[in-house]
Formats: sequence, structure tokens, C-alpha cells
Amino acid sequence: MNTAQWYVDALRNVRRSNRCERKERLMKSILFLCVANSARSQMAEGLARQLLAPGVRIQSAGSQPATLNPLAIEAMGEIGIDITDHYAKSVDTIDPDSVDTVVTLCAEEVCPAFPSKVHRLHWPIPDPAAAPADEDHLARFREARDHISERIKVLGAQEGDDITPSAV
Repeated sequence: MNTAQWYVDALRNVRRSNRCERKERLMKSILFLCVANSARSQMAEGLARQLLAPGVRIQSAGSQPATLNPLAIEAMGEIGIDITDHYAKSVDTIDPDSVDTVVTLCAEEVCPAFPSKVHRLHWPIPDPAAAPADEDHLARFREARDHISERIKVLGAQEGDDITPSAV
């Protein structure tokens, strides 16, 4: 099954279950976590702010924060999301009591730990910045952005947010 079909099927199943029983929002605060907090988690933060309900607190951080990657800014700008004011933050600066869901975005590297009793999700998205710079470098950022967007849409649908497949 291709990614687009998986996404449509996942949304259909979630919407069916949401129609049966509307539950209280479980996710009030989400932390996107990776190593450098320079690309994947920053794109996830920007996408989540756009896609999830306004009442959800969105944060991102990394275990070894680096500079925000310009290609992440460019890939997000292509879909109308401005993350130029984002900056890399250390996971050590995040108050564990302010988070109820942690999403790790590491694939080939060791994911940072977050010492708290939270709901944990792992989305193994390859780091687009890890590959050598070439003509396909921006394409890897677009691919990571699109994978993250699809997963956030499903996450939002599970929470009962009204997200359509065409959003972002």
C-alpha cells in the first residue's frame, strides 16, 4: 500500500471511530524531539501549529541543538509556513510537566530521552540534513516535511480535529 492510500485509510478509520464516540481531548501538549532540533522537529512544530487545534501547546527540542537549517525554512516556506523565527532548543530547557505527548523523529541516530511519564510516539523520519549536499538535498527536506505532515494529520484526526487530506 502506498503512503497516500495508507493516509486516506487511516483518516477514514479514525473519522469512523470519532463519529461513534467523541471523547475529551487527550493531547494538550506535544513535544517533537530529535537530536539537533534543526530540521525535522522544527518542521514538525511548524506543521503542528498549522494543522492541530489551537488549544494544543506545541514545542520542539533536541539533545544537541544546532542552527536552524535554511533548507528546512525553504521547504516550509514552499507550503506557506514561516519558521524563520524558530530556533534550536535543548531538551534540558523543557519542563517535563508541560508535556503530555512526546514524538521522537529519529531514524538512524540515537533518539534523545525525555525523562517523564508521557505518551510516546516514534516516527522514524530520516534526517534530511545528514545526507551530502547535492541537487536532491532540498527534495529530501520536502520528503521529510510531507511524511511528518501526513502523520500529524492522522494524529489530529485521532484527537477529533477536523483535518482534510488537502490541508497543507
